[in-house]
Amino acid sequence: MAASGARPRRRRSGLSDWRERREGGGRCRPSPGAYWASGAHHVARAPAIGQRGAIKGGGGRRRPRGGGGMEAAGGEGDVAAELRQRLAAGGQDHVLRFWPELDGAARRALAAELCRMDVAEINRFFRRARGDGGGAAAAAAAGLDARMEPVPRDVLGSASRDRGLVPRWESRGLAEIAASRVAALLLAGGQGTRLGVPYPKGMCDVGLPSRKTLFHLQAQRLRRLQQMAEEQHGTPCHIPWYIMTSGRTMESTKEFFQKHRYFGLKKENVIFFQQGMLPALGFDGKILLEEKGKIAMAPDGNGGLYRALGSHGIVDDMERRGVHSVHVYCVDNILVKVADPRFIGFCLEKGADCGAKVVEKTNPTEPVGVVCRVDGVYQVVEYSEISLGTAQRRGPDGRLLFNAGNIANHYFSTAFLKDVVNTYEPQLQHHVAEKKIPHVDITTGQLVQPEKPNGIKMEKFVFDIFQFSKKFVVYEVLREDEFSPLKNADSQNGKDNPTTARHALMSLHHCWVLNAGGHFVDENGTRIPAIPRLKDANDLPIQCEISPLVSYGGEGLEQLVKDREFRTPLIIDEDGIHELVKNGV
Repeated sequence: MAASGARPRRRRSGLSDWRERREGGGRCRPSPGAYWASGAHHVARAPAIGQRGAIKGGGGRRRPRGGGGMEAAGGEGDVAAELRQRLAAGGQDHVLRFWPELDGAARRALAAELCRMDVAEINRFFRRARGDGGGAAAAAAAGLDARMEPVPRDVLGSASRDRGLVPRWESRGLAEIAASRVAALLLAGGQGTRLGVPYPKGMCDVGLPSRKTLFHLQAQRLRRLQQMAEEQHGTPCHIPWYIMTSGRTMESTKEFFQKHRYFGLKKENVIFFQQGMLPALGFDGKILLEEKGKIAMAPDGNGGLYRALGSHGIVDDMERRGVHSVHVYCVDNILVKVADPRFIGFCLEKGADCGAKVVEKTNPTEPVGVVCRVDGVYQVVEYSEISLGTAQRRGPDGRLLFNAGNIANHYFSTAFLKDVVNTYEPQLQHHVAEKKIPHVDITTGQLVQPEKPNGIKMEKFVFDIFQFSKKFVVYEVLREDEFSPLKNADSQNGKDNPTTARHALMSLHHCWVLNAGGHFVDENGTRIPAIPRLKDANDLPIQCEISPLVSYGGEGLEQLVKDREFRTPLIIDEDGIHELVKNGV
């Protein structure tokens, strides 16, 4: 990248005083999110999938919205009777089994939840998703290997194999950013349950020297991109940041951003909205109860994005702001290049309406889906759906034939998103995940903690809309440059955890310093061999962290580090160069 940031002064210091000056970062224990909390700027509250402001049974009439509730129905008895009638029409009246035991507040809460639920639609989703016991899905998957084709070279751009074209793509992308025609859209609905923390993943601190969280790093990358675009084109610009949360993460995410003053971004350019929720179902399609007066609910998957975009008026907001290109990505990738100008520029040059960023899959058994064509249509095929023989096939160049590993990192034109919201979203079919779902036994009223799967959660995937693209492209990047997901706690299998994420970022920044002509020395002043890339999880990287406000992708560092020697840990940020000196001072 060509642009460079302001040159910080060089200053040797300890790290304790430096850490006190960090904006944000640190570990936080937020309050839990609120169910269906409204978004911040400034989206309308809207119902979820299966929530239409009324209960609909099998052909029953719709209950009018607004101005009603229990009072309009003439009291709690009338409400219970009306609810039971409507639920019975859809075969779901068992959820009122414990109504007589509930107090007034619990009855009102359950009634409100049920009045927002479209039972007929939920039943329809279940029938489609199960496909008559899975037969339809099995038939669709039959012979999948023979119908798969790898991504053709003419739709593939590669950061490594097309190096000569990368500057042109980057320039095109930065020009688009300078014109305020690019937005970033973050999928941040996940809780940190597998990480062993009670708050959203984006608030996780993986132990970097700066203690910056994932949200903090991503916000600063956006700020740096805006600065680069303004420096190159001489005009102020902004990158709207749309953040999709779930009911469990909305309030805590908003509070975190407010606490840290949006990490230096303008509040009006950070737009929160919430994905939908669906009830968990038994294998028989019956809605499960989490408590006697509460439905067991779950987010509708990252593919619930498209319904949420319409429900909350997000695409309309994008059009009002003049956004033409949208970068969609998941929160848990510490190396993500938010609103990557190279990816944006590549997609624009190809005239694409939809694009997928991928990393090369080098191990046939790596558990990652692959982007490919099936019956001539682009989609992501999960690793579990591909036979070992097909996974092991290689092309003339020795690479795996199906090597485009999906990393949930996508480009969409705003026009394409509008078509998806208005036309294609209802055609998407839910994927079924069999889960162990705690629930109240309808017969005994006791809470059941199942030891094996007892029901399903239905969800859609963000890549389900590839099939509707008229011009689909794929952009391949180096895994070590752009992909290190955070999925597990450090105590688990040693993969995709805070330690591997931290090491990946520091290894990348070590490489940036070496590429810019800098060197590292040990406590005796002896140069450390330049081996920047980690070979396995047991390797320890040089401790080096570079603020996104100084460099977005390794650019602008020569003037700071060329022909200089540094001790570790080394931190380069907007305040200066900080390094550990002799005797730990």
